[in-house]
Amino acid sequence: MRRLPVAHNGLPARLFPAPSRLVSSQSSPQLPELPWCPSPHSGSTDSPFPHNSQRKQSERASKIASLPPQYQSPLSSSERSILGKPIQELVQDVQKQVTSPVDVLRTYAKVAVEAHHKTNCLTEILFPEAEEWIEKGDVNLEGPLAGIPVSLKDSIAVEGFDVTIGYSCHTGQPYSRDGSLVRLLKNAGAIPFVKTNLPITLLSFESTNDVWGRTTNPHNKDYSPGGSTGGEAALLAFGGSRIGIGSDVAGSVRAPAHFSGCYSLRCSTGRWPKMGINTSMPGQEGIASVFSPMARTYNDLHYFTRSFIRMKPWQYDHSCHPIEWRDHVVEEFKDKKKFRVGVMRTDGVVDPAPACARALDQVATALAAEGHEVFDASPPSPFRALVIASQLLNSDGCRTFMSWFRTGEWNDPGAVQMAFYMKLPRPLKYLHYLWVKYVRRDHMWAELLHGWYERSAFEQWKLVAQREAYKAIWHDWWREEAKMDFMITVPNATPAVPHDGMKEAVSSCGYTFLFNLLDYACGILPVTHVDRTRDALPASFNFRQLNGVAKGAYKYYDAVKMEGLPVGVQVVGRRLEEEKVLAAMEKIEDALEKNGGKYQLLEVE
Repeated sequence: MRRLPVAHNGLPARLFPAPSRLVSSQSSPQLPELPWCPSPHSGSTDSPFPHNSQRKQSERASKIASLPPQYQSPLSSSERSILGKPIQELVQDVQKQVTSPVDVLRTYAKVAVEAHHKTNCLTEILFPEAEEWIEKGDVNLEGPLAGIPVSLKDSIAVEGFDVTIGYSCHTGQPYSRDGSLVRLLKNAGAIPFVKTNLPITLLSFESTNDVWGRTTNPHNKDYSPGGSTGGEAALLAFGGSRIGIGSDVAGSVRAPAHFSGCYSLRCSTGRWPKMGINTSMPGQEGIASVFSPMARTYNDLHYFTRSFIRMKPWQYDHSCHPIEWRDHVVEEFKDKKKFRVGVMRTDGVVDPAPACARALDQVATALAAEGHEVFDASPPSPFRALVIASQLLNSDGCRTFMSWFRTGEWNDPGAVQMAFYMKLPRPLKYLHYLWVKYVRRDHMWAELLHGWYERSAFEQWKLVAQREAYKAIWHDWWREEAKMDFMITVPNATPAVPHDGMKEAVSSCGYTFLFNLLDYACGILPVTHVDRTRDALPASFNFRQLNGVAKGAYKYYDAVKMEGLPVGVQVVGRRLEEEKVLAAMEKIEDALEKNGGKYQLLEVE
């Protein structure tokens, strides 16, 4: 690549004209002091949403089309070398001035644009601004993430950019300052360079909205990359980023990693900042949403998480616990020769499909081959957790996430199902409950439906009490009965769902939702791919005998159509045990590699 003119700070000069200020008292309204806590939209059709959505998509397309030649040329050999390096090596190269941070940025920007052309994974393009931050010294190139491009879920606030979360009513409202996450990243030396797509409502394992369009799976365009952090997963799996940040309230960094073939860590509340964002459900604390890291490889996930927490996030965000990164825990766990590993084969609601069961068994077998004690674990009723968690998450009657919609705006089919049933008259719902329970004899589906109504504060407090009692039961079971070092299970009953599949599969999130209720630390690592022969349903499979939740999950399971889709495994530790979970993930990767089963990432073309 031709060398750029050198600016006064020794870095290549910026290719872009200085961006105009996106926030001014004349061009757009001033934002409130807490821009991540907006008031619910009234439903007004002023400034019709199709125009807003078309404008945002046109801005994105124009920004990509107008990129300088350095962003559009084929990858050079030196850029391919950059793509092949883990972030720890890239940081060292940047700090030693062996590699320019601008070169790293442009390399990943090229691949990110290619990923977007294939999957529609990006929302906001930050390349020009990122070069300006580097030139002006707004990022600390002495920090532990020096020069590393980082991708962000669309819900994270970056100064000068909207945080639409897929709602047209949030367009044209650029944020006046960086959120705490972005401030910490820049101080660590990381360079936010793109924002990524998600589902409207943030309550789906798909990633579609009118503002940005539909994101597809990089392995198969007919399938979802996951949600709600689906754009991030598609980008990481494709190779257009090495590290990113998403959020998780019912599996939203874990299902995408499983669906798309990358790595993620669901942190417990308090280990990762949560302010400086926008959400579809501000104030919802029955099941807390947590922001958490995602990565293309395990090594990057570990290094990123450790570096981030060493930046003392509690100094940036009041919601963070002042818990230092505990290297001694990692070393102690890595040095341990024999683990006791529980395997949760099923949640008792939806048995894993053959592809997911095979991946879980592959990990269990590899660990056993390395001398670890592996046993089948039967934890306290996961179905009870699904009932409590679903009622807590939607105790407002789905009113908050529905309040942002403009008339005619597209909604996720799973969220439509939830909101529709919530609005039905209580007597009609009770008759339906009786029919499901006593005529169809589907007791699980009936119990889920029975509590599906808006709760008073009095009723919600009772649900919170049930949540805490359930968490205490799990605590005692793990400590006194299971006595595990960690547990493994599937992240979802099936691999990726086809587009609009959440209409039926909306309730089959129990394998992830369970650990949101418990607030446990969980990691996802990809293990294998769907095989049309090995993962076909057995001849004895009887769809009619399934409960309502399982029917929704299995409706689209087809090993032939799904062939080649990634399949992951979930590694579970207890609350605030992120260090242990990461150490366990490393042990699993080593065991898989020694036993001939390490996952193959998509290669950057």
